[in-house]
Amino acid sequence: MEIGITTFVETTPDVQNGKVMSHAERIREVVEEIVLADQVGLDVFGVGEHHREDFACSAPAVLLAAAASQTKNIRLTSAVSVLSSDDPVRVYQEFSTLDAISNGRAEIMAGRGSFIESFPLFGYDLQDYDELFDEKLDLLLKIRESEKVTWSGRHRPSINNRGVYPRAVQNPLPVWIASGGTPKSAIRAGILGLPLVLAIIGGSPLQFEPVVELYKRVAKQAGHDVSKLKIASHSHGFVAETTAIAKEKFYPPTAHVMNVLAKERGWGPYTRKTFDDASSLKGALYVGDVATVAEKIIFLRKNVGITRFMLHVPVGSMPHEDVLRAIELLGSEVAPIVKAEIDRWEVETEEIL
Repeated sequence: MEIGITTFVETTPDVQNGKVMSHAERIREVVEEIVLADQVGLDVFGVGEHHREDFACSAPAVLLAAAASQTKNIRLTSAVSVLSSDDPVRVYQEFSTLDAISNGRAEIMAGRGSFIESFPLFGYDLQDYDELFDEKLDLLLKIRESEKVTWSGRHRPSINNRGVYPRAVQNPLPVWIASGGTPKSAIRAGILGLPLVLAIIGGSPLQFEPVVELYKRVAKQAGHDVSKLKIASHSHGFVAETTAIAKEKFYPPTAHVMNVLAKERGWGPYTRKTFDDASSLKGALYVGDVATVAEKIIFLRKNVGITRFMLHVPVGSMPHEDVLRAIELLGSEVAPIVKAEIDRWEVETEEIL
């Protein structure tokens, strides 16, 4: 069981005073957060790619590389790389370079992107949304499999026996399929035998159990070893000394961001009731004290089958010291509880079987 952090490097207005942090300052803060996550023993840190004013990072590999030389053990991943609007050759080169700097700790989470600003920015048509991802994933996997690549498609010039360098330290460089939980994504990941990461950010996490089962079933039919499949969740949350403090600090910035997105996407309003309901044991919000968050992660592991949990913090702008404290508590207190319980539960399960 792996536990880590994801961030979108938010630069939304401070809900207390309306001030907006500079992109440069927030990027430097995230490097500090990654270094701390490594120091407290977390397994992975993911940085999202966005191309809009309220998220500061458009180049996750660069930000992760800044932290790579200051860390020793933590795995460093995009969360996600918007592969549909990028060039797979450059994506591979950027992350193989990160892999070299970190001595084999880089990963790619490849997704289609729920934010679409990158498509017009780089000249892509949203009508090709699905086809772009399928085609570019195919090329990315060919690049990681072979030093010399021959490939042709509709949306990128062909490659005829050209080398792609540098080569990653890891062979193969890990590539995850990132999904909001659609059956199509689960089937794609299962056929390819790639690890699957699910954005569990709304509703009940139990709704994702059929998706996981579909993924495993398809992977088995495709001849992959199901016991080696990795399944991750990316979920909003915050850890503090008490659940009351955690909710008091986390609700205002979360509500601000979710209501901005609600207006953009036609969702209903995000209310305190929405927040509190999602904070229950079977909800998708992992906010509370150490025991509460640990209990929810354990519940997710036992009922959905995830093997990696990534806490997305913050959602909206929060004081840097609060984010650092949440990372410290997750690594030093929550993770040991979760891992000890999962180890005990798996031993008992094996004995019963």
